[in-house]
Amino acid sequence: MNDWTKRAKRYHEAIRTVLLKEWDPIGVADIPEAQDEYDAYVTGVYKRLISRASEDALFAYLWEIETDYMGLYGNENHTRAIAKRFLDVREFIEQGSRM
Repeated sequence: MNDWTKRAKRYHEAIRTVLLKEWDPIGVADIPEAQDEYDAYVTGVYKRLISRASEDALFAYLWEIETDYMGLYGNENHTRAIAKRFLDVREFIEQGSRM
């Protein structure tokens, strides 16, 4: 596995974890059968992270999923915190890639 593939895998695993364990707008993190519930959104977050999207762009993507696609009221503060969390994920992975 080359470095690019390893980096992408690290991103995908971290994104999947944050979506399920921290974002989790429908509350399925503790349901074993629903562990893949948010997998469809991993690529969208990944593309935004590697293209250096802003916190606002990440927030907008997650907010659209919550409020438009899922039809939820959403929690703006929580969703904003998750967008910031993804910036931390990006920084952590990119720092690790430079070592």
